[in-house]
Amino acid sequence: MHIFYLPEAAEGIVKLSEEESKHAIRVLRLNAGDPVVVTNGKGYFFDASLVVAHPKQALLSLQQPKPGPDHRPFRLHLAVAATKNADRMEWFVEKATEIGIDEISFILTAHSERKHVNAERMEKIAVSAMKQSLKSRLPIINPQKTFAEFLQNQFQGQAFIAWIDDNVKDLLSTSYQSGMDCTILIGPEGDFAQEEVQAALNAGFRPVSLGNSRLRTETAAMVSVHTIHLINQISR
Repeated sequence: MHIFYLPEAAEGIVKLSEEESKHAIRVLRLNAGDPVVVTNGKGYFFDASLVVAHPKQALLSLQQPKPGPDHRPFRLHLAVAATKNADRMEWFVEKATEIGIDEISFILTAHSERKHVNAERMEKIAVSAMKQSLKSRLPIINPQKTFAEFLQNQFQGQAFIAWIDDNVKDLLSTSYQSGMDCTILIGPEGDFAQEEVQAALNAGFRPVSLGNSRLRTETAAMVSVHTIHLINQISR
């Protein structure tokens, strides 16, 4: 089944964006009457059918919304220092969306290798991953902020900072409580500076380890996402 993203989706006749219209008509070669599915990216799907097959402004007839199967009792927010290689961050955004994540923040740290992140491109990657993996929820992709600016936010639930240090013995897998909202900080390849770690601790973040292996930034981020999901799955 072909899935389209329409954030303002509502029951009745709606118009696809020019980009989605072109994809539907020119690429998928859909015709009037063909069934499709629409997601609003906010947790709902709509069964729909193509009414007007126009490559610039295709019209759909949407039925009543129904909750997507990816609703979950917890909210996951990951803040990560962008890698020098943009492809690695794009890979992370794609895979994290496929697994399930609510919010991604890019943070500029003392040891950050990349000073700018194209949030618009990251959102396009997330939209594509959401549709490909049959998700009904699109993660929020926040513009890059400094580490200090990020810590000024209010954090709900548990808050962790993944930190490579011999004194950090607690594992994320044994520290996180299932069903709780969670925010996790992932540092750059050179890890967080000591003053950044202290600032995070002062803001209520708890230091945790992701295991004995030294992981790349995007790998550590993915391990964190998967760990939170796995704990919630086995605790049902």
